[in-house]
Amino acid sequence: MKKGDFKIIVGLGSCGIAAGGNKVYEAFKANIEKSNKPVTLDETGCMGMCYKEVLVEVIDSDGKSIIYGEVTPEKANKIFESHIIEGKPVIEWVVKADDMETSEDAFFNKQMRIVLRRCGAINPESIDEAIAMDAYKAIEKAIKTMTPEQVIEEVLNSGLRGRGGAGFPTGMKWKFARASQDSKKYIVCNADEGDPGAFMDRSVLEGDPHSLIEGMMIAGYAIGADEGYIYARAEYPLAIQRLKIAIRDAEERGLLGKNILGSDFSFKIKIKEGAGAFVCGEETALLGSIEGKRGMPRMRPPFPAVKGLWDKPTNINNVETYANVAYIILHGAAEYAKYGTEKSKGTKVFALAGKIAKGGLVEVPMGMQLKEIIYDIGGGTSSGKKFKAVQMGGPSGGCIPADLIDTIIDYDSVNQTGAIMGSGGMVVMDEDNCMVDIARFFLTFTQKESCGKCTYCRIGTKRMLEILERITKGEGKEGDIELLEELCANIKKNSLCGLGQTAPNPVLTTLKYFRHEYEAHIRDKKCPAKQCKALIEYKILEDKCIGCTACSRVCPVKAISGEVKKAHKIDSSICTKCGACKATCKFDAIIVE
Repeated sequence: MKKGDFKIIVGLGSCGIAAGGNKVYEAFKANIEKSNKPVTLDETGCMGMCYKEVLVEVIDSDGKSIIYGEVTPEKANKIFESHIIEGKPVIEWVVKADDMETSEDAFFNKQMRIVLRRCGAINPESIDEAIAMDAYKAIEKAIKTMTPEQVIEEVLNSGLRGRGGAGFPTGMKWKFARASQDSKKYIVCNADEGDPGAFMDRSVLEGDPHSLIEGMMIAGYAIGADEGYIYARAEYPLAIQRLKIAIRDAEERGLLGKNILGSDFSFKIKIKEGAGAFVCGEETALLGSIEGKRGMPRMRPPFPAVKGLWDKPTNINNVETYANVAYIILHGAAEYAKYGTEKSKGTKVFALAGKIAKGGLVEVPMGMQLKEIIYDIGGGTSSGKKFKAVQMGGPSGGCIPADLIDTIIDYDSVNQTGAIMGSGGMVVMDEDNCMVDIARFFLTFTQKESCGKCTYCRIGTKRMLEILERITKGEGKEGDIELLEELCANIKKNSLCGLGQTAPNPVLTTLKYFRHEYEAHIRDKKCPAKQCKALIEYKILEDKCIGCTACSRVCPVKAISGEVKKAHKIDSSICTKCGACKATCKFDAIIVE
């Protein structure tokens, strides 16, 4: 940019768009058109601070950056007038800046961005901006200076493990696929991100699709494949749109397709849109879906590395795994392996969701303590109430209680708690969450998503869900806990695929750490967290109620009665426990028992 020029970048990932990013973009566009200032307007993907959307970055001619948070069209007008026209940043709206400290600095200070290195820094629809930040340099290095075996050895030495959940060594998986003898092989990316509260893969695809494309190309070169498939759920239209643009642009530049960079290596990529079945995140079900079959898991062995897509050797990794590869090849295994722990190298991307003050997308070195992510980066609970647990690994994962908040983030340490790393979802819960109801929620999800192929998953999860529903309705009975434990053991042992084998995890971990809540529901007919409607009762404290009638006016079923200026009463036989009365009362006269 020339002296005096400005560049304005609006965050237009799904989170930014949902918060009104397009209107903010149009507001800046209108301001630029009616001014004579040399200003460039651009867009980018998710910057990570989803809790501060809409995010807008202003870069001056010296390259200094200021990021504004919670921008509205009205604020956009003020930022343009003050910052661009008058040269005075609007300090009270700044969330990050190159030359000043802000209250939001803690969100970034402990992060290490490898997978997200270009997310929020480039226009995802501009291949030139991606290339300016080293995109496709790694595939060039691999093709021109390394053999396929050397590429695999470098990935092995990096210690990269699959980021899709199981944590299998990536280089080892590539080695198996390389060793399979066949003239046709495939590379497949699992972008079927289905965990509630998870949005890591979507954000990478929306923010930097080139990192995935390049990682898949390197994998193709390594195992001897000339074709790849990206299996992305159709609910990710923006991610798919930007992937298509990136693939087209890479093909036009000779970076994808036949004889890449003048070499003998050819590679093409196709996109397969999934219909949203959670079970298609399991690799063999995913392959069946690509082939046009119903997405149902099959027995293994043979594993996909030997017999995968259309019975050909196939390597499957998820988005985050492939997005690490170019960094490893370009900078070397040793550079990557300096982050993390002995058995879990590199970084991990997490989606912070639930009752977290600073929800968003973060990338941290393996080995960081859970409490650092939740408190130092995430800012603690959004409610300000006591942290109770965090669900890791989605429906296939488990709940880690507050007592274990010092747990190190690596595969082995997380597994020891009974949870799993999973793809990287973190759903934070506070003291108001009922852990029995949380187990019921996740089991409702996995039971609905069961493909029905094996009896233990199809029927076993249904029986478990029925028990949990009875317990939360106050109809639990002695022996229910033991029956749940027996069902959990049988389902884990006998289910065909990972969905069924891990479905009991939310129940097992809540039983392990919050057994007293199950017992209170069953024996005392009480919900300690006061969330299960059948087990709570609203009451009015006579000494606090002034008879203002505010509660009776908002009650949708007329369950509250009483004279003006006299204490009111609630008819529990009518009350639907909607909570409207408690939310309205300004005198704390209504309590839940």
